[in-house]
Amino acid sequence: MGGSPRHPGEIEGSRMSEKSFIPVRIAVMTVSDTRTRDDDRSGDTLVGRIEAAGHVLADRTIVKDEREVIAAKLRDWCANPDIDVVLSTGGTGLTGRDVTVEAHRDVYEKEIDAFGTVFTIVSMQKIGTSAVQSRATGGVANGTYLFALPGSTGACKDAWDEILVHQFDYRHAPCNFVEIFPRLDEHQRRK
Repeated sequence: MGGSPRHPGEIEGSRMSEKSFIPVRIAVMTVSDTRTRDDDRSGDTLVGRIEAAGHVLADRTIVKDEREVIAAKLRDWCANPDIDVVLSTGGTGLTGRDVTVEAHRDVYEKEIDAFGTVFTIVSMQKIGTSAVQSRATGGVANGTYLFALPGSTGACKDAWDEILVHQFDYRHAPCNFVEIFPRLDEHQRRK
């Protein structure tokens, strides 16, 4: 089809039976004071799943657990027209150094409240009441989807396999995130 998922010409008005897969360009951010590319298992997990699903790895980085640093990178990626989605992993817990959620919320224009709820439901099935310790969140800024996932590989697998792989598949019914890409930043185009 060509073109960006932000502006896929044929998306609006297509019938379900005519839908084709549209690759989405996804950036991965690992938030950690200690991880390096050599031992970033959660980042590797996300990258593997993104590519296996047919999407494009648009960028990848590791940043320290610093709210301003995380938010700055999120804003940078949201301003990049070659990035449609940002997945961060790490820093969603309850400790003093866990500031990823606050950094995401500094950037969000709109929060996707149900993402945290659905993620908790998925997590409850895997780890029981320990799911209450995660503050996974999602939102939208500048026409870009942003998701803050926990730092464990299991949580990254669960978020991708149970939620995101479906929502980033244009063929998923009854609705998905890809089909509304053209409308995410419509408020910025109004006069």
